[in-house]
Amino acid sequence: MNEAESAGGYSPRGALTKIEHVLKAQSGADSSAEITLGDLSDAMEERAFGLLILILALPCCLPFVYVLPQLVSLPMVVLAWQMAAGRRAPWLPEALRKRRLPVASLLDVVDRTRRYGGGFVERLAHPRLTRMTGDRGTRLIGALMIVPSLSILVPLPLTNTVPGFGVSLVAVGLIERDGLFVVGGLIIGLVWVLLLIVGGPALIYFLVDWAFS
Repeated sequence: MNEAESAGGYSPRGALTKIEHVLKAQSGADSSAEITLGDLSDAMEERAFGLLILILALPCCLPFVYVLPQLVSLPMVVLAWQMAAGRRAPWLPEALRKRRLPVASLLDVVDRTRRYGGGFVERLAHPRLTRMTGDRGTRLIGALMIVPSLSILVPLPLTNTVPGFGVSLVAVGLIERDGLFVVGGLIIGLVWVLLLIVGGPALIYFLVDWAFS
């Protein structure tokens, strides 16, 4: 066990491995198995807020993943609100604890995340600006994270991928005590939502087209 693990933390790779282990333990060899949010939350142990928000945000930040973003967005809002309220550990209403998610789809998302950016992220994240992830900082982070989480809840184009990526970075920052990741994730999520509100989808399409042309 390395120093980070013994301190109760996980690297991004460790977080993904922890999530993968929980999902495989739940499903066994059954490809059609499902896991409840309650079981998922109970299995996360240390750094539960960061780990649980990360696994909920991953389906939102990958393109061409459907249905799952809307299933996980409301629990993300609830968790962000609890952080803002100063809770030390996640609590989910019974209705959300019973919400079932397909294990195979979540494992696919974890695998795609590892292949399409998880390796890059794990090389960058490390403890820095740690005061931002303390008790007071966590409350502010939770309050700000409600905005991109609510955006994901809206079933319209352009409302989930970029905010989901921003929330994922925030979650990694919480797990690693990396304040730089937290700030970067919040900026990405909040600025994108602001652009959607002020300029509408047409402005976003213009910016994306300009960036890739």
